[in-house]
Amino acid sequence: MRLLTAALALSRNNLPKPTNVLVSSCRTCSSAITPNERIRNIGISAHIDSGKTTLTERVLYYTGRIAEMHEVRGKDGVGAVMDSMELERQRGITIQSAATYTMWKQHNINIIDTPGHVDFTIEVERSLRVLDGAVLVLCAVGGVQCQTMTVNRQMKRYGVPHLTFINKLDRMGANPARALQQLRTKLNHNTAFVNIPIGLEGNLRGIIDLIEERSIYFEGPCGQNIHFDEIPAEMRTEAAERRQELVECVANADETLGEIFLEERVPTVDDLKAAIRRTTIQRSFSPVLVGSALKNKGVQPLLDAVLDYLPNPSEVNNYAILNDEESSNSSKVLMDSTRDAAKPYVGLAFKLEAGRFGQLTYVRVYQGCLKKGEYIYNTRTGKRVRVQRLVRLHADQMEDVEEVYAGDICALFGIDCASGDTFTARTSANLSMESIHVPDPVISMAIKPANKNDTDKFSKGISRFTREDPTFRVHFDTESKETIISGMGELHLEIYSQRMEREYNCSCVMGKPKVAFRETVTSPVPFDFTHKKQSGGSGQYGKVVGILEPLDPENYTKVEFEDQTIGTNVPKQFVPAVEKGFRDACEKGPLTGHKVSGIRFVLEDGAHHMVDSNEISFIRAGEGAMKQAMENANAVILEPIMSVEIVAPNEFQGAVIAGVNRRHGVITGQDGAEGYFTLYADIPLNDMFGYSTELRSCTEGKGEYTMEYSRYQPCLPSVQEELVNKYLEATGQLPAKKSKWKN
Repeated sequence: MRLLTAALALSRNNLPKPTNVLVSSCRTCSSAITPNERIRNIGISAHIDSGKTTLTERVLYYTGRIAEMHEVRGKDGVGAVMDSMELERQRGITIQSAATYTMWKQHNINIIDTPGHVDFTIEVERSLRVLDGAVLVLCAVGGVQCQTMTVNRQMKRYGVPHLTFINKLDRMGANPARALQQLRTKLNHNTAFVNIPIGLEGNLRGIIDLIEERSIYFEGPCGQNIHFDEIPAEMRTEAAERRQELVECVANADETLGEIFLEERVPTVDDLKAAIRRTTIQRSFSPVLVGSALKNKGVQPLLDAVLDYLPNPSEVNNYAILNDEESSNSSKVLMDSTRDAAKPYVGLAFKLEAGRFGQLTYVRVYQGCLKKGEYIYNTRTGKRVRVQRLVRLHADQMEDVEEVYAGDICALFGIDCASGDTFTARTSANLSMESIHVPDPVISMAIKPANKNDTDKFSKGISRFTREDPTFRVHFDTESKETIISGMGELHLEIYSQRMEREYNCSCVMGKPKVAFRETVTSPVPFDFTHKKQSGGSGQYGKVVGILEPLDPENYTKVEFEDQTIGTNVPKQFVPAVEKGFRDACEKGPLTGHKVSGIRFVLEDGAHHMVDSNEISFIRAGEGAMKQAMENANAVILEPIMSVEIVAPNEFQGAVIAGVNRRHGVITGQDGAEGYFTLYADIPLNDMFGYSTELRSCTEGKGEYTMEYSRYQPCLPSVQEELVNKYLEATGQLPAKKSKWKN
């Protein structure tokens, strides 16, 4: 027995220590409190197809979080882990941001992978709001593209420090130097390479670390074995120049390194790393790393850079707003990021998702500690809710935890709230975290369930999507009796229509929303109408005489009634009945069946019968008089005019103006600043449908527009003729035109 124990002790001492990957793959969840210094909350954001999801997949593989890698549109049909929605795997795009966490060198990294399409901007917006740092991914071929600029604006808005990773060095035409130049010119970043590639395109062999001055090669079938070597002889001069450039760029932004640089001393590796960390956290410098996620090169140095240069939760100041009920002014309170239960809990719900077990609420903890089974308060509604389940997320898989501390990202189950709500530990705290910037929707479409019986599923789906996504708006148009959905782009609305079919088994029909046209008269028309009806017993009799006149253009939406009768020809008690008849008749005009507005009905005279006159007879008389007048009048159709404001880069000015003219727009003004011009125009709403897609395609995605209702004005004769013919065909008064081609 003694021999056995001695042998065991010996073998224990001589055993090589297990590698990092093995330890992390079977690690427990961070129930032992991880200190703040060992936590990073990062987001990965970029333009469409820059390789964000592929990069996240590699990160999870190298840190031992997943056992094997799959491609976004791989041959095996599995798809990436982070694209957990069926629709995402099918289209090969990210639609919802997905959260996960992993370990690298004893550091806990929370990662959120965000979508790249402009239609899903809110997902990026929400993620950046709660993250401490970000990785901006660029494509080595495309460089800085339009969505990169949007993401950069969002990072600026929330003051998020970031690293830049130039991906896809294995693609034909990869040019990292040009991408770096664009970062400096287009985004005004102070940046420099921290590592440079050895070879490009098909010859990409490895990368050179400029700080440590060594080359790194990635060996093994998945690039998991890292092999360090000296810098190849032919690259030494370039490496020395690039390192000098890096030191200069950092020295410009950091005083400590600036002094070393001015004294012409050579900074040590630690000096340089500390200076890069300081400047990155202050957002005065952004380190640029290179690699190719698909070819498994340069991902591990990126992970090291995340630990070395991006801030931990205690290095970022998060403020909550203290809403004081007595005074109108609100003061800011600094959140304490210490990972213990000393301070009361404060957290922000930044994203909602309907999971298999009810509503899943993603929460970022800013202060204090939250334990399972505790009660928390929603500061917006003042409701008290119990935390029944507390989970950490890995795409769509969950892991139950007992408690979370400041700096963690977790999810709660079965809590009814909206996106952007703040939760606190006690009722007295009137705190709210600064809320998320929500852009206005740019496109609207009419939607209805294809099958009438699916109305409950339809309303259930719509209400869930509006709760989840603040940029997806829904309203019911009482005039056209249509449900109108508005969103950030055609793809956005199309995805929701498809999700409705997949998740709620309710197929939808989408179409162009009906435009609220109006009808009016152009000149005053007299009327003289008698309503007589004789049957057994007392009949009906009412006579009205007067004039129907148009209102001024600014009152085109109003309908007015004026009583100018003198004497008792029309008894006063019947005047409201005449008005009611007139207003009822205004609901449906003679030309196209739209409402009649912009008119004044002047009642001048009439007649009544002692026995046969009653309220209903004067209602009918008012209706008949209105119809008679409209038939004799010269009626026109009014259409809503929108005042549109378009912002786009100067080089697309010609294309944008041509597009406005093509849509019968009238340009009312123009101004410009910093390479962008703003165009103000009045365009009919009927011609605005599909404009967002056209504007994006003719300005390379850099143009934006907003529109709001301005006024009504008479439409063009050609449009009026087309509308009248459509109405007559729809009501069967005119034979439908046979089209040349069979439908």
